[in-house]
Amino acid sequence: MRLSILQKYILRQCYLEGKKLNRSRLTAFYSNQKVKPRGSDQVEIVTKSLERLIEKGLLVGYGVRTPRKWFIQEVRLTRPGQRAARELLGQQQKLKI
Repeated sequence: MRLSILQKYILRQCYLEGKKLNRSRLTAFYSNQKVKPRGSDQVEIVTKSLERLIEKGLLVGYGVRTPRKWFIQEVRLTRPGQRAARELLGQQQKLKI
């Protein structure tokens, strides 16, 4: 299963936190980036990544569901998500050179 860098970050943070993770803490991913998207774009990108991880069955989202849109407020890992996060923590991270 291929995961983006942001999705890997989300899985690691959820695993290290242990319980439910508030989505506002996930925008900290962009604090270390040289080229940052605008604030509104950051929220949209994180939302898309969360929705895709939920579709893959790695996360469970908590929030409000309207007929047209999800408003995800918190997420937690599922069992397959915990396994994937453990594998990610065991892998060596790539350095930007």
